[in-house]
Amino acid sequence: QLQLVESGGGLVQPGGSLRLSCAASGFTLNNHAIGWFRQVPGMEREGVASISSTSISINYADSVKGRFTISRDNAKDTVYLQMNSLKPEDTATYYCARGLNSGLGPPESWVYMYWGQGTQVTVSS
Repeated sequence: QLQLVESGGGLVQPGGSLRLSCAASGFTLNNHAIGWFRQVPGMEREGVASISSTSISINYADSVKGRFTISRDNAKDTVYLQMNSLKPEDTATYYCARGLNSGLGPPESWVYMYWGQGTQVTVSS
């Protein structure tokens, strides 16, 4: 069965940190662009960060620049989202998604084919 699995979510106080992981089962993340997204119930899904297969192209939403870092370890076939200086407005379900290709062209044109089930991040005191 082809699936992406996110992990690392939880409850954290404002100013705290979490590291999310995205791993694949039944296929590989290598050679594909990966994106992290988040969604709050009743709101549209928001792109948070994306990374090309070679890590040459890395992109962030303005709302997380300077606080979040996306990275990948191709040897472990895992993509990470390090989240620092978390704010209550970062509370959401976070999803990773695998791109159709390695990440060609502008990031806003990347198409994502496979999605994980999400991991909940709650930032609250």
